[in-house]
This record gives sequence, structure tokens and C-alpha cells, in this order.
Amino acid sequence: MALVDRLQDIVRPVVQDIGLDFWGLQYQSGSVNSVLRIYIDSPNGINVDDCAKVSRQLSVLLDAEDMIQSGYRLEVSSPGMSRPFFDLPQYAGFIGSTVKVKLAMPYEGRRQIKGVINQVDVDNRELAIVEGETEYVLPYELIEKGQLLPEFE
Repeated sequence: MALVDRLQDIVRPVVQDIGLDFWGLQYQSGSVNSVLRIYIDSPNGINVDDCAKVSRQLSVLLDAEDMIQSGYRLEVSSPGMSRPFFDLPQYAGFIGSTVKVKLAMPYEGRRQIKGVINQVDVDNRELAIVEGETEYVLPYELIEKGQLLPEFE
């Protein structure tokens, strides 16, 4: 099991026990400055106290588990307005919203697509994004990275 998967198995129940939603995590390994970034969410939003509470509980647990061998910085925050997506069902909550996805390999000659989420098919693991007049029906496995693009009126 990969380190990120093991970290998720530890982090998710802690966040949920506090009464918040675990949105996802990113681990960036560096020779000197590694970063473990935890994203939490809630229907009522996230405040600094929520982040501090999660950070305190995770710090103790992660130190005890000793899964990250080098020094690292723990960051806890909300996903924000330009939230990253970590799994296909997360996109479903944002149908009609603009996203940018980076692909692991070219799809119809494209490595990056910016458009509106038209449909999410969890069973077939596909995401349909409309960019201009073109609809791209992407196999989810091709998506390396995706994020919501905030829209201001």
C-alpha cells in the first residue's frame, strides 16, 4: 500500500470523528522540506479553529505512527475556492462549474482541458467536460490533476 493511501487511512477517521469532511490530502516529498497537506470541509465552511483542532490531533497520531521518516510540515486547510479534486465522485457535486484538468497522457491531442463539467458517470469512471463547442468524455484514469476554477460575477 502506497504511503498516501496509508496516510488517508489514518487521517480520514480523525477528521470524521471531529465532525468534518475529509476532502483529500497531498504529500510532497522533498529532501529537506516535505509537506503533508490535509484538506477538510464542512457544509458550514471551515474556520481556523477547525484547522487547529485537526492539526493537533493529527500531529500526535502521525508522530506515534512514524510513517513519514523525514521531517515534514503539516498543513490543514479548507479546499478553498479553487479546490483540488481527489476522486471522481467529488466532481459530481460541481456539475455546471468550470474546472481545469491536467491529463497523464494526451486525449484527442490535448494534455489540459478547461471547461464546464457536464456529466459525471461514476459507474463507467468517466467525466464529461464541455470546452467551447466540444465535449470531452474523459476516462477518469487519464486525469492526473483537477481543480475547480472559481467564477466571479
